This record gives sequence, C-alpha cells and structure tokens, in this order.
Amino acid sequence: MKLSKTSQLVLVSTIGLLVAGLISACQLVTVDYVFLAGAGGATGCNAGGIQTFAVDSETGALRSGFAPCVASGGNSPVAMAVSPDFANLYVANSDNDTVVHFSLASNGALTKKETITLPEPPTALAVNQASSFLYVAYGSTTANLAEYSLSSGNIGSATATEALLVPGFTGDTVVPTGVAVLPNNGAVYVSAYDQSSYNPGGTVTSSASPGWVFGFAVGSGGALSPAAASPYQTGIKPSALAAEATSRFIYVTDYASNHLIGYGVTSGSTLNFLISGPFKTGSEPSSIIVDPRAKYIYVSNALDSSVSSYAIDLTTGIPSSVINVTGAQINATDSQPVSVAVDPALGRFVYTANFLGNSVSGFQINPDTGALKPSAATPYPSQLHPTALVIVPHGNHSLESTSP
Repeated sequence: MKLSKTSQLVLVSTIGLLVAGLISACQLVTVDYVFLAGAGGATGCNAGGIQTFAVDSETGALRSGFAPCVASGGNSPVAMAVSPDFANLYVANSDNDTVVHFSLASNGALTKKETITLPEPPTALAVNQASSFLYVAYGSTTANLAEYSLSSGNIGSATATEALLVPGFTGDTVVPTGVAVLPNNGAVYVSAYDQSSYNPGGTVTSSASPGWVFGFAVGSGGALSPAAASPYQTGIKPSALAAEATSRFIYVTDYASNHLIGYGVTSGSTLNFLISGPFKTGSEPSSIIVDPRAKYIYVSNALDSSVSSYAIDLTTGIPSSVINVTGAQINATDSQPVSVAVDPALGRFVYTANFLGNSVSGFQINPDTGALKPSAATPYPSQLHPTALVIVPHGNHSLESTSP
C-alpha cells in the first residue's frame, strides 16, 4: 500500500515523537542510591528498616518503590556507615545493642551478613579509608570507642576498645554522639558530652565542662593511642563531627549553642581550634557532612528545619556561610532533619533525613559556590521515621540506556 504525502508526514512526525520520548526516558538515569534507616512502618519492616531510593542523575529527584524495605536487625536503627568501596553497609541498632553488616550489590540490593553485639547501645559508626577497621562509638552510661577488624567487609574481632573519660571527672556519665576517621587513616575522633554536667530537665551532679572531642592516633595493626592533649573541649553538647578529604581539618556541631566548631589537625592527630570560630549555625544542629572535594560543609538544623552551607578556605580551613542567589542563608527542609549526606562521587546533591516529616529533603549543589537549591519534587515521603541516611554511587556514573 502506498501512503499519501500527508500520511507520510504524519508517520514521520509520530516516529519522531516516539524517538524523542524514548530519548527523554533514557535520560532518567540512576546516579546514586540513598539508603534511609528508621523506626518501622514500612511493608516488611514493622520494626526497624532500611528503605532504598534511586537518585535521578539530572534533577536529583528520588524514586522509591523499586526495592523492598529491608529489616535493619533491630527496632531502632540510629546510624549507618558505608565502606569506601561502597560494597558494604553497616547499621547500628540502639534497642538491642547491635551492629549489622549488609553486603551491597551494584543494583542497590542489600543482603544481611553477620551481626555483632555491644555491651551498651551504639550511637555512631565510621569505616576507615583502607576498609580495614570499623569504629563504633557506644554507651549510655559509660562511653567507649571500639575498633573492629574488617576483612572483605566482614566484621571480625575487636582489636581495641578505649574508654571515653572526662579528666578529673571519671565517674561522670558521658554520652558519645559521633565518630570520624581521617581519610589518611591516621587518627579517629569521637564527639561526646558529659550528661552529669549538662542535663536539661534532669539532675546536674558535676561541674565538668560538658562538651568534648576525644582523639586517638591509629598505629600499626590498628593500635590506638590518645592524641596529644586529648580530650579537647568543644562547646556544650556536640552532636556530630566530620573530617574533610585532605585530613587537615575536623568540624564539630554544637547542638546546644547553635555553633560549628573547627579544628586544625597537626602532628598527625593533635587538634587546635581554628581562629575566628566558633561559627554560627541554625537552631539545634544535628548532623554534618563535608563534600568530597573538601570545599563545602553542610549542617542539618533540627529545630528550624534547615540546612546551613559553608565554603571552606582551603588554606586555613575556616568556613564562611554561603549566601544563595536569593539572598537567603536558610535552605528549608521538611520537619526535624537529623542526618545529612552529600553524594560521594560527584558532590552534586545534598539530602536530609527528616524525623518528624517522615521524609527525605533534597538539594542541588552549585559546584562553583556551594549554594543549594531544592531538587525536583522535594521532599520525598518515607515509610519510616528516619534517623540516618547514606548515599552510594551507582556504577561508574556513566550514562546508561535504562534505569534499574
């Protein structure tokens, strides 16, 4: 059958539209996976769970529903960490004092491996850059740092355990809140506060300074030794800490005084206050992350539901607040962000886990300034009451023909 010229034009136009549609669909490429941990509610995760989202490479929008919720191994997951090769995920559960290891497939699938049990509830996790040690901060009455050996991602025996004691007040109740390892593997730090001296609404029994950072040099075989002058005073209630990629600076958030406190690292592990600090944050800073280029810092603020952004002076380490093109410093999230993360491969997107909002908020990063703008359709509903999130790159970030 021979088509008329009009029919031929219609056919060509239709084919063109179909091809354009296919091309557009192919651009919806997954660039990362966001793993969100929290208390139950999701199908298959009536207790604690891990929910998986796929990140669109163009917009940073999150897509859920393609992977089932995975049980975290407890009712109250509070922290997560990923190995530097992105092949292993570790989840801390405070209700049953466990850390659970999951292997991570390239398509984002999680497979539960071994579980370790601690003497008291874990609060924070970190894996060193060599993937040879897992660091666990734990304790609700006595604070400790435990170091576990790793072999192909599997958790081995504890190679070191260090008590976190306030000098002169060794009987005080100390609560650890965060742990960070220098990327050069040379030192590990734990943020903690003395609950005996800072206990709003409760009894105060100590005159000790409340906020501390404990530092340890990491030696041969993982041997830990206190850094010179450790522990270091750090505000009132440090809530989290982070190291940047060059291993020269450590940054700590102070939940009670709404501050960001910076330290320079000298002699491999010793900390010294950065000049002109501390630096103002939003209300009740809860979590902190440094982007993979060591250029920007992002802090989630739980009370005013926002993210503060800072540019790092690469010489001095001093952070300066980033002003958005609108003149605003506040990047609004859903209610009560308690954890913040930057995509680790390209540093293009920032996400927060919002506890009261039961959601994830997303932002795109301006690579030249560090300023944020909301990603498409943010916030993204969660089936959990989220407490932590981590991001894992998908493949090698090259364009693919289809999304998983």
